Amino acid sequence: MEQSRRSFLQKTALGVAAGVSMPFINNAATQSNNFFAKQGDLLPVGIAGYTFNKFDVEKSIAMMKRIGVQNLSLKEFHLPINSNEEKVKSVMAQFAAGNINVYAVGVIYMRTKQAVDDAFAYAKKVGVKLIVGVPGYDLLDYTEQKAKETDIRVAIHNHGPEDALYPGPQQVYERIKDRDSRMGLCLDIGHAQRAGTDLVKAIKEYRGRLYDLHIKDVSLAQRDGKAIEIGRGVIDFNAVVKALKKNNYKGMCSIEFEKDMSDPLPGMAESIGYFRGVMSTLS
Repeated sequence: MEQSRRSFLQKTALGVAAGVSMPFINNAATQSNNFFAKQGDLLPVGIAGYTFNKFDVEKSIAMMKRIGVQNLSLKEFHLPINSNEEKVKSVMAQFAAGNINVYAVGVIYMRTKQAVDDAFAYAKKVGVKLIVGVPGYDLLDYTEQKAKETDIRVAIHNHGPEDALYPGPQQVYERIKDRDSRMGLCLDIGHAQRAGTDLVKAIKEYRGRLYDLHIKDVSLAQRDGKAIEIGRGVIDFNAVVKALKKNNYKGMCSIEFEKDMSDPLPGMAESIGYFRGVMSTLS
């Protein structure tokens, strides 16, 4: 039964991908592929900005319109962290005109106190209350201090077995659990799966500090696992979505597509279609 359900969702998602795979820039600014969008999502869906690291703001907005997603975690290649006020206003006006909600900034690496200061100043200029970041262990006290001063939350991102600091969510949680509540986690489920994390257990145990999600699938639940379209890999998305709903997750589920990044639209569409398909069966 589970295999047939998974097959149905994959076929549905592939249909969505086929529907948006034709050239998109000419009409995407005014047309949106609203597959599942009108039904409403069980959990809020966004895009992690790294997905668009080879595209400018205009083309990124166009792709988001094609797949019917409005929420974005902003990366600095679209708006440099040292941008002046005029640049910030200009880029944010582009997103507003495209009906895109920038809900967070990051991932931002914080290796010095100055980098921490810059990250918080950046979030303030952009007008968001969430930084997805990676502060060094020696900067956690200072990062916590800045979070208290600014009332801006920090969601620390895990990066898998290769990451010496935060391979999985447990390494984040152990260092923030006794800190101010504005210090939390951005759980990257693909990297966590490769690091041996039980995702359902992590969602339950860390629910009080889980502020953001990066959603992706991976080919293997080990270090050598590669990013792949959602639904084609090893992650049990039915179990993940059930756990998120059961544990009253309030943050964003941001798709981060890292395969075929020079031509991400078909894979993004397939991934969004599969993820929304899972949600629709549980709503």
